[in-house]
Amino acid sequence: MDKYKTIYQDMRISRLALGCMRIADLSSSRVAELINSAMEVGINFFDHADIYGGGKSEEVFAEAFGMTPIKREDVILQSKCGICDGYYDFSREHILASIDGILKRLKTDYLDVLLLHRPDTLMEPEEVAAAFDLLHSTGKVRYFGVSNQNPMQIELLKKYVSQDLLFNQLQLSIMRSGMIDAGLNVNMKVENSYVHDGAVLDYCRLNDITIQAWSPFQYGFFEGIFLNNEKFPDLNKRIDELAEKYNVTNSAIAVAWILRHPAGIQAILGSTNPGRISDMAKALDLNLTRPEWYAVYRAAGNKLP
Repeated sequence: MDKYKTIYQDMRISRLALGCMRIADLSSSRVAELINSAMEVGINFFDHADIYGGGKSEEVFAEAFGMTPIKREDVILQSKCGICDGYYDFSREHILASIDGILKRLKTDYLDVLLLHRPDTLMEPEEVAAAFDLLHSTGKVRYFGVSNQNPMQIELLKKYVSQDLLFNQLQLSIMRSGMIDAGLNVNMKVENSYVHDGAVLDYCRLNDITIQAWSPFQYGFFEGIFLNNEKFPDLNKRIDELAEKYNVTNSAIAVAWILRHPAGIQAILGSTNPGRISDMAKALDLNLTRPEWYAVYRAAGNKLP
């Protein structure tokens, strides 16, 4: 499996990204170790958001990054904006102010990727377009995308913004596979046939939008992790069998299951443990067979029609 994918011929991104939501309370030296460890296994993509740690995650990352020998041009820095205390805000004013804050905290002149963080139902797309144009023309942001948005929400934005929307960050795991379930149960009267997201998986594939899978080990909306969880004995038995076969950890199998999909999905790893990051990165060396992939899917409680 290729560890990287190229977007726009000049942005070479790793299939794995390091999520930085949980680094706010770590020491700079520990985060520097985490960054170095990620780069050593081929991860050059670091995912942030202005709300992570109230901005502290970005500050800690910048301080830690300065302690490493890594050059700014050798990494892809992504951040997100739009979530406020009790509401969402995609106004031109808020987006521009958010980016200034992000750049200051990350101690960088530019952001490689900016995502709009969840949908804002009060969004005026003309304002988003105006903000994107200014950010792009001034060199503050190179590329743009969204998170947790369905096809029609993206189409609405595309009608107004000049820049391509290259990413959509969505929750996906073996136990949170709604975007896959509906496509496997077309014309069936079962729960998994419900299309909750406007066929976002196929839409992103058709429009060359890279899906970024967040929470790849969660079984609900932050309800917990399914790995080594007694609630899911059949799933863990199947994953453990594959882990033994391929001589990797169960977390590597869970990640490999996501990467096996031909949509070219990028998995976001939220661990702050360098050893676990290295273990999970071994998923890049795996290519689960069709029978293995579907066996894991069925062990998660899914039935094929």
